[in-house]
Amino acid sequence: MIFAGCDIGSLAGKAVIIKDDKIVATHIIRVRSNPIRSAEDVMSAALKKSGLDYDNITRCCATGYGRENIPFSNMNISEISCHGMGAYWLDNSIRTVLDIGAEDSKIILIDEKGKVVDFAMNDKCAAGTGRCLDKLSEAINLRVEDIGRVSLKSRNPVDMTNVCSIYMEIEVIRHLYERKKIKDIAYGIHDAVASRIAYLTKSVKIEREITMTGGVSKNQGMIRSLEKVMNVKFRQLSVDPQLAGAVGAAVFAMKEESNCNG
Repeated sequence: MIFAGCDIGSLAGKAVIIKDDKIVATHIIRVRSNPIRSAEDVMSAALKKSGLDYDNITRCCATGYGRENIPFSNMNISEISCHGMGAYWLDNSIRTVLDIGAEDSKIILIDEKGKVVDFAMNDKCAAGTGRCLDKLSEAINLRVEDIGRVSLKSRNPVDMTNVCSIYMEIEVIRHLYERKKIKDIAYGIHDAVASRIAYLTKSVKIEREITMTGGVSKNQGMIRSLEKVMNVKFRQLSVDPQLAGAVGAAVFAMKEESNCNG
């Protein structure tokens, strides 16, 4: 049987196809003008890679923004549950998932079956999100895709005392006026964003092992800063960590089919 997961975030759409308990195709796109078009485009691309079509899908689960309106899905599950299950399915030693997306960041605790037992979310403040990194990258004339790489060249981060995205930008501008090196400002930005994310851990107890998911998990500079600030070592997943939510959605589709036939 063939199962599909579709995760539509605010910036990226992700799709995963699982066949015989193995991932056979994945795809990631920049989101389109609406969630339905995003879902159709990313799932069609994943199916094309796998040599399958929609009729071959036994069950599909949607997650993310607009998940209730995806026309080809049979079910939908929250992104918190899907990121937890996806990370667990890829590595069943995982007990904590740090998911950093464009609009929010989440600390998710899961049990020995991948079920969410607790979580904390930052969705009220831009600091600690991918959107904040994007804005601060612009301030130092870097693409967000490059700021992590640039920051890794620094061993002397500037000190940034604010954890509000607006005041962070003011600090960045001040450092530019003071002719601080771009690489040192980039490192300081990562440390400041990491400190804001680490604040989430005050409301939950992090369990080992821990991994990162979401688009920001591809930023090696952010991983360095988070490991330093949080005093952890992230486990690397076997697939692109941005796909974890879509993987979890496909796994939930697989479990639902098993329950229906069991």
